[in-house]
Amino acid sequence: MQLDAFNFDSENDLPLAAKLRPKSLNDFFGQANIRPQLEKLVSFPRHVIFWGPPGTGKTTLAYLISGQIKRELHVFSAVTSGIPELKKLIAEMLDRKKNFGKESILFIDEIHRFNKSQQDALLPYLENADFLFIGATTEYPHTSLNKALISRVSLIELKQLEEKDLVLILEKGAEDLKRPELKVFIGELAKLSNGDARFALNQLSRLQAYDRSELDDREKVLKELFQHARQYDRNANRHYDVISAFIKSIRGSDPQGALLYLAIMLDGGEDPEFIARRLMILASEDVGLANSQALQITTNTHYVTKQIGMPEARITLSHATVYMALSPKSNSAYLAIDSALSFVKENPTIEVPGPLSNVSPEKKNYKYPHSYPNNWVDQNYLPKDVETKFYGPQFNGSEKALVDQYVNFTGKKP
Repeated sequence: MQLDAFNFDSENDLPLAAKLRPKSLNDFFGQANIRPQLEKLVSFPRHVIFWGPPGTGKTTLAYLISGQIKRELHVFSAVTSGIPELKKLIAEMLDRKKNFGKESILFIDEIHRFNKSQQDALLPYLENADFLFIGATTEYPHTSLNKALISRVSLIELKQLEEKDLVLILEKGAEDLKRPELKVFIGELAKLSNGDARFALNQLSRLQAYDRSELDDREKVLKELFQHARQYDRNANRHYDVISAFIKSIRGSDPQGALLYLAIMLDGGEDPEFIARRLMILASEDVGLANSQALQITTNTHYVTKQIGMPEARITLSHATVYMALSPKSNSAYLAIDSALSFVKENPTIEVPGPLSNVSPEKKNYKYPHSYPNNWVDQNYLPKDVETKFYGPQFNGSEKALVDQYVNFTGKKP
């Protein structure tokens, strides 16, 4: 597909990333996997949301599509504007369509910043095709956007750019800056920029502040450029990857791995209360009856984290993380409730046995355990014909002691 050239502002004071914004798809590097989808968008325009990491070309594609299908592009930022500004812009677009026959594209950047009511305000216009809608988001759309909005658009995922694509982009940048000596940094910039073309070009621009003698110490220059360049986007793919690795490290009893991923999250600005909540879930799901004190430890951790906040909360979170990783593990409680729930869902209404009922005449047959030795008496608590066992003991840590104690005073296995 050959996209027509689109005239972008190329004033000298623009950031390098803006000056080098591609004017045709031939100049658009990377994302080869979505080229067929882009061709269909141009041939059969439809509402679309591009989602993926920063600096991968979401905004650029909106401009390129606008140029190819020859529709006016109206850019709207969900970060700085709200419903009143959006309604005003839409009214202007509809007026231009009615009075001048000009079709428009509404491009909303960071669409996930809109709340539910703001997203809902778009729905009737999308339904009636009053204009073409293009959205962009760095967050996973199925968790950050309304289902009603998603059902009216196509979702196209953009991936981090490969190093080879960043190299080509940076080479163009060095040529534009007329600083050929900067080309020796291109390999490192491409490698360290996390697939983000905008970030890579910004770092290349920063190199202009160094004189030639300073550039000779490449290791020092790169350390200065990238000391704050670590990537972590809350609610985006890396967020889910890191919390997944954190959970699996604790489940696998590896305190070193768990601490590493905890540090990555804290360094990236993750909500410490989110981490504390995940620890509480782990306490019952993965540590469980093998060490029931873990639930108390993590509950206290959540309270402390909420009360004192960062940076001090890092110590409490570390305390709970190491404790959980070192604890014996059992998921018997987790498996037990899921088994019971499945049984309930797969069967008709389950009747409570008469002796356990509060209204049945048979309630007089209930045996009060505290009236018997060891506060236990053998009686049936399951409905008739229910023979399924939901809880299966696992003999780790304190759960073994609990099961042994149960066997001792009941004379039967749980």
